[in-house]
Amino acid sequence: MRTAIVAGAGAVALLWGVQARPSARLDAFFATGAHLTGLLAGYGVLVLLLLMARVPAVEHGVGADRLARWHALGGRYVLGLIGAHTLLALCGYAVHTHTDLVTATGDLLSYGAIAAATAGTALLVAVGVTSARAVRRRVRHETWRAVHLSGLLAAALGFVHQLAGPDVAGNLLTVWLWSMAHATVGVLLVWYRIVVPVRAALRHDLRVAEVRDEGPGVVSVLVQGRGVARLRAEPGQFFRWRFLRRGLWATALPFSLSAPVRDDTLRITVKALGDHTRRIRRLRPGTRVLASGPFGALTAHRRTRRKVLLLAGGVGITPLRALFETLPGGPGDVTLLYRASDAGGLVLREELEAIARERRAALHFLLGPSDGAFDPLAPRALRALVPGLAAHDVYLCGPPAMARAATESLIRAGVPASRIHSEDFDHA
Repeated sequence: MRTAIVAGAGAVALLWGVQARPSARLDAFFATGAHLTGLLAGYGVLVLLLLMARVPAVEHGVGADRLARWHALGGRYVLGLIGAHTLLALCGYAVHTHTDLVTATGDLLSYGAIAAATAGTALLVAVGVTSARAVRRRVRHETWRAVHLSGLLAAALGFVHQLAGPDVAGNLLTVWLWSMAHATVGVLLVWYRIVVPVRAALRHDLRVAEVRDEGPGVVSVLVQGRGVARLRAEPGQFFRWRFLRRGLWATALPFSLSAPVRDDTLRITVKALGDHTRRIRRLRPGTRVLASGPFGALTAHRRTRRKVLLLAGGVGITPLRALFETLPGGPGDVTLLYRASDAGGLVLREELEAIARERRAALHFLLGPSDGAFDPLAPRALRALVPGLAAHDVYLCGPPAMARAATESLIRAGVPASRIHSEDFDHA
């Protein structure tokens, strides 16, 4: 995926290079730079949309959390390229017309395609501002999502601007290729984000069957439907769930399966951490459900070693509980370490103990405050609990701070980073 993205950027730069006309004039120098940064920005917007199109092959192969991080990082590059393109174009026009930047700005905005691009840029800036960590924590998810969706309009306005520019409009083949690239990404977005979830809802008729208390602030939701096995959901994967009731229907919530699919039933286990998760415990049987997925690459396909360590923190146990039951292996091949501040924070404890007894697997509960004197996730402690740790595959899921600390400890304990498989559901 990375190679394809870089190759695409190289092709765009080649398109610019073929059309560039070397000149010692200052205005031509500014214009040439503006053309390159504009083309790369347009290509970057397409990549950002593709990364979030939820194409199953891409989501399964790369991982939803990694795609989200690439999307966030790419957004910064795109905004930087757009800023550079704007400044270079303004400077080039001002030099060419012998005017100041203010006058040049007013003149350029009189062109419809440039006015469209300016509006699109404003929308993208709004997306970037609301996506900044400090701002996003202070805005409602629905507000952030609405602003983020305006990026689609920004992409359309940018496309109008690009078709009017000489780098694209100067050649019919270039116009066709640029238009086909935009059309392809647009079709993928509509198909996988709208058509596929609606089609699945009609085909499988998913409804809440039961809401079961699992402990303080924790519930399991059982969702039944027709032909659920055809979804081909694997242990460790997640869906984006949209419960069609007031207060929940507008938001797709990512929750992993906490048990293998059985009898046309999907199960998720949710801890009340915010407004939406608190409302889930009040769901009623019969509530219709839209489920988009399955997504995620935290599955048995990542396994490369016979021995496996599952390392969970808090409600991050949910995908690992499903893997704990289903990963192939004999006695001693699979070990589960479950980190929590106290016994009350352990989710699905009885199920985990029953699975450990049935398959004769090792199960350890690592209890204690995160700021305690003893760190059960320290390299020495991990090696003592898991003999031959360096020869294991590790599946890791937990709160971001715990996952980062555990990853550092595992690497220091001798586990190669390539064998530490994790998915950060805060980014999913």
